[in-house]
Amino acid sequence: MMKILLPVDGSEQALAAVRHAIRLVEEGLQANFVLANVQGPANLYEMVSAPDVQVLEEVSELAGTHLLASAEALLRHAKLEFESEVGSGDPGHTLVDIAERFGCDMIIMQTSGAGDLRSALLGSVSHSVVQGASIPVMLVKAVGD
Repeated sequence: MMKILLPVDGSEQALAAVRHAIRLVEEGLQANFVLANVQGPANLYEMVSAPDVQVLEEVSELAGTHLLASAEALLRHAKLEFESEVGSGDPGHTLVDIAERFGCDMIIMQTSGAGDLRSALLGSVSHSVVQGASIPVMLVKAVGD
């Protein structure tokens, strides 16, 4: 059985990648999943305003858990097994680390369309993952991109 990492950021594009993974299983792929969200490093304002590092980590963990909820609901509805992980740091490197730590065989993630800054950032994350991963990476282009 394949173990597949599904990076999610709460966006509709990321859910499109999750739906694509579910379709692959419906078509016969034997797989279970690791959902991952990576919270970027804390900015200076967050570090100054947080009472301590532990609070900052808890807030980051909660934000990541919230962003995983939609993807978890999709996999639960499809009755598929999954684990969830919230990481923090540079998204590309952290996703590659999570894939290695969980022993994933493949990564399925969204790629971005053209245009806004958010898609440029998503594009750089997917590029970083493709460059850093030692396992296959499937990029799913959201319909409409």
